[in-house]
Amino acid sequence: MDKVNITKAKSLINNATNIVVTAHKNPDGDAVGSALALYHYLKNSGKNVSAILPNSFPSFFNWLPGAEDIFIFEGEEAKATGLIEEADLIFALDYNALHRTGDVKEVLEKAKADFILIDHHQQPDEFTVNFSDVTACSTGQMIFQFCHAIEEDLDWITEEICQGIYTGIMTDSGSFRFPSVTAETHEIIAAMKRTGFNHAHVHQQTFDTNEISKLRLLGHSLSNKLELIDGCKAAVISLSRKELDGFNYKPGDTDGLVNYALSLAGVNMAVLIKEGNNIVKMSFRSKGEFDVNTFAREHFSGGGHKNAAGGACFISFNEAVSKVKETIKKYTTELNY
Repeated sequence: MDKVNITKAKSLINNATNIVVTAHKNPDGDAVGSALALYHYLKNSGKNVSAILPNSFPSFFNWLPGAEDIFIFEGEEAKATGLIEEADLIFALDYNALHRTGDVKEVLEKAKADFILIDHHQQPDEFTVNFSDVTACSTGQMIFQFCHAIEEDLDWITEEICQGIYTGIMTDSGSFRFPSVTAETHEIIAAMKRTGFNHAHVHQQTFDTNEISKLRLLGHSLSNKLELIDGCKAAVISLSRKELDGFNYKPGDTDGLVNYALSLAGVNMAVLIKEGNNIVKMSFRSKGEFDVNTFAREHFSGGGHKNAAGGACFISFNEAVSKVKETIKKYTTELNY
């Protein structure tokens, strides 16, 4: 990490009285894990720190140490707003622009605090100090690099911090199978393992606590909703609000579902389409040179990474499904994918 920015960040932390750690709306494993890892690091450093997320996160992250200390803006708006207003330093984790924090955006825009961005998404806005690395597999990896650069040793590592960092890396890298995983990623895991960190516990708590309704939704999605788009090397899974409700859908129940579609032989792009409340959301994944970040930005008001991105539109569910399919056909034809 840039030494000049590390020096600035270290000064901001040392001079801060109240620190707030934030992450994006609909927080995933990288957002929750990164926020909690940094929360524990700052707390162990003797700082007064609070973690605030825009809305609730999947229940299978409830086991993470400190999860019960997170303020959820959606249900604790007054308290969270007060903490942001009193903060003199705010960390922006795993998002590249304030609009990705949903309803927290307006409060953050009015904040008098300095901001430190730690993120791996493309085209970040400018904050007081920016740590942006689009090649990093996760913000979790960047949190390790950040803390290590601040401390210049590994004495700060604790089991709680390792659990947060590993959760972020593991979930955002597809359990270490995405191309963004590097030798340094594995070296970071090795450094944590040498402290006695139990990585198997993180896997078990995250992936082996499924409810039967989630598995039945998976079965329905693969048996009845998975479609191949002829001539496009693409696959789509679409789930209406009625279908989701029929399987008692909860946040996180469709995490990783799009990767099943991408795993098909000959498929280079996959999309999960979900109907929400007055919005239709998409998760895009790809292999090789198919740039879903550009695809999502140009057609579905989204973005993310080259091989993993999100998008949305505000039309009916059936119209959205048709639009995704037609856009894929046009896009793949124009670029000869």
